[in-house]
Amino acid sequence: MLLTLFYTAAAVAVISTALVVTQLNAVHALLYLILSLIASAVVFYLMGAYFAALLEVIVYAGAVMVLFLFVVMLLNLGQRTIEQEQAWLQPGSWRGPAVLAGVLLTELLWVLATGSAAETGHVVSSKEVGIRLFGPYVLAVELASMLLLAGLVGAYHLARRGGRLR
Repeated sequence: MLLTLFYTAAAVAVISTALVVTQLNAVHALLYLILSLIASAVVFYLMGAYFAALLEVIVYAGAVMVLFLFVVMLLNLGQRTIEQEQAWLQPGSWRGPAVLAGVLLTELLWVLATGSAAETGHVVSSKEVGIRLFGPYVLAVELASMLLLAGLVGAYHLARRGGRLR
């Protein structure tokens, strides 16, 4: 049964990631991206990596939402954009993410109720994650931080108009 849950969460992650790439609306793509990150967290949880699952939700899903909020705030495109977003966010546009999120929620509630995730084997601790991140993967961590810095500088320059912030 645990294998079925694993493959279901993985399928939700793949489907929602494909929808991120194919969506024309940035808000819809963001919804599917967050759903993909949560599905990845469920996969980590089912594998026994509880700390990695927690980090996936807090850091990635939370950070993506905050980053998107800052970009929208920095660009501040006015009333026309607000009206366009209201037209895009009709109740029908939430059906796809709601169904996929419902599948993940059902899986997670079933795993928590039965306690079957504890049977997966090795539990990854935060110390092990830290040793790996700042040991053999320190270059990848530093490259990711430089990528985030480049995104921040790019967002700052997009928000500038005539040498001043809006």
